[in-house]
Amino acid sequence: MAASALQTVRLTQRHDYQFDVHFGDGLPPLAVDEPAPLGQGQGPTPVQLLAAAVGNCLADSLLFALRKFRQAPEPITAEVRAEVGRNAEGRLRVLRLQADLHLGVPAASLAHLDRVLGSFEAYCTVTQSVAGAVPVSLRVIDATGAVLA
Repeated sequence: MAASALQTVRLTQRHDYQFDVHFGDGLPPLAVDEPAPLGQGQGPTPVQLLAAAVGNCLADSLLFALRKFRQAPEPITAEVRAEVGRNAEGRLRVLRLQADLHLGVPAASLAHLDRVLGSFEAYCTVTQSVAGAVPVSLRVIDATGAVLA
């Protein structure tokens, strides 16, 4: 992506809190919704989309960094938990995000892993942007269950 690039999505209302998110470039729209009692839960919520964006960006950054060293960590999975609660003004907010990235192989099979773990998070555009407002905790776990970072 260029140093300064504009990314645009368009949302169109279907009904009540249900919207279609249009990404352009021939991609299918994504249906989003709020859970009951506001909506009908017919799609991911804004909080889930935020968590997905953080997890996807972190997983992409980790994969890119490992592939730079010709390493194959696949399959990578990510789980992101968003804690929603009330802020000092009593308004609902995402209070923190906890991301767990799981490597598909044991750490011992990956060269340069310490170097990658020390730097990949800094290249995640979404996480670094969100972390200024919402604390993001990250763990990387290998296929044996060992917590690496």
